[in-house]
Amino acid sequence: MKRILTLLMAFCLTGVLLAGCTSSQSPTSSSSGTGTSAKKTMVIGDTTFNPENAEPDVNPHRDYAGWATIRYGIGETLFKLSDEMALTPWLATKWENVDPLTWKITLRDGVKFSSGRAMDAAAVKECLEHLMKTHDRAPKDLMIEEMTAEGQILTLKTSEPRPALLHYLCDPYGCIIDVAAGFDGGIAAGTGPYIAVDCKSGAHLTLVKNEKYWNGTPHLDELTIRTISDGNTLSAALQAGDIDAAYGMAYEAYPLFRNANYKFSQIATSRAFFCWMNYDSPLTSDPAVRKAIAMGIDKASFVSTLLGGNGEVAIGVFPDSFAFGGSKVKAESYDPNGAKAVLEAAGWVDTDGDGIREKDGRPLKIKWLTYPSRQELPLLAESAQATLKEIGIAVDINSTADHNSVIQDMTAWDVYGSANVNAPLGDPEYFFRSFCLDTSSKNKGHFHSDKMNELARQLAVEFDPVKRGELAVQMQQVILDDNAWVFCSFLKMSMISKASVTGYTYHPTDFYQVTADLDINK
Repeated sequence: MKRILTLLMAFCLTGVLLAGCTSSQSPTSSSSGTGTSAKKTMVIGDTTFNPENAEPDVNPHRDYAGWATIRYGIGETLFKLSDEMALTPWLATKWENVDPLTWKITLRDGVKFSSGRAMDAAAVKECLEHLMKTHDRAPKDLMIEEMTAEGQILTLKTSEPRPALLHYLCDPYGCIIDVAAGFDGGIAAGTGPYIAVDCKSGAHLTLVKNEKYWNGTPHLDELTIRTISDGNTLSAALQAGDIDAAYGMAYEAYPLFRNANYKFSQIATSRAFFCWMNYDSPLTSDPAVRKAIAMGIDKASFVSTLLGGNGEVAIGVFPDSFAFGGSKVKAESYDPNGAKAVLEAAGWVDTDGDGIREKDGRPLKIKWLTYPSRQELPLLAESAQATLKEIGIAVDINSTADHNSVIQDMTAWDVYGSANVNAPLGDPEYFFRSFCLDTSSKNKGHFHSDKMNELARQLAVEFDPVKRGELAVQMQQVILDDNAWVFCSFLKMSMISKASVTGYTYHPTDFYQVTADLDINK
């Protein structure tokens, strides 16, 4: 298998068109090594790089593909988040908040795109203009009304105060790319340590090193990302040596790699596994049903048993590591008897003795939609199915890679089990703007709250971080009191590699992984 992959990459680099897509950006800045030295190559297996996760390619202006663009070292943003989730410069060197509407950003000198074009303010302006024209979330997130470019100085003016603007510019969709170079095959020309040369959606991504990278020379000549959605296959590939590292390994396989032959690392993240309610459903539009579901899910057992302790029990949107997370809010606890009482009081009773409650002739059978590429989600669905049955709720699970299409049909689901990094930018606004407002692109359950919309308006213009945290606590409590979402656990991100791999980094954001430091000694 390894030999086959090496041959495929060699074909790509010599201009042979593979099945899939190939960049028109000739990797002139990449090298196949000097003299007769062998190429240094590495293969990473990843369960998440696929259309199912809205990562169809590495064009950051499309869906959530920006996560792959950063994760694999192709693109970089103006700012990034430190290990402590503090805002730090990256492609920018400094910034100034001139007034509530105006931001002056100084760009780093000497940076070039993989296309060869210099990264100046004009190029960044073009990139951000294209982003706001093509990406569904960016215009509402950024609210940029006017941009001016002069040399390495970019000035942004927003339509209203945007205290979180620089945090939003850390979003993977904000990867600074040369839009004039185009997007052949879903590949963008970025500024990172690696250049994408071939991408087959849901299958593989081939990269070569960027010899002219501004922040050091990458150690690897070639890097391949293989999409391996099945956990058992991923485990077998790493054990067999077909891949050198793995992201998204199944929990039951962890013991196989906790030895001297491998490096095993974990870090807590704000990636939550949760379920949300369909307010158009005749079942989950009932507040009593939503409350009973929230009381009927055994979060602690899910984390300890099904996840093998590789997670943290969630209360609200954010984990304890955030000043506005964890025990700062209150949610329903696991209480089967209390859930039964709630349903009885609302008229949901089992009249025919089949174990399923009914009301007005309608059985309490909910359709639970989820997807398999995040291994935790089918496990969560099965756990909920078992515990909700005890309180008289039947659960029909539909775990499908086609969930993004199914969710558009409001009659096809009552509860949606999903995963999301709720604070990837270190600021609370991201989740609420994405999920909880009337204007939110991911408010698929059609949740509405006047109070939430008002608190969101306050948060949007509040510059004081302490007050922003206080507002975030109130906003969480709104959705928890209504049981609009049930947050079950937070991920401990695990990255496993051969012992010979170095620089395979992990980060609480879940998207800074491949850097120029990545190396392997075979």
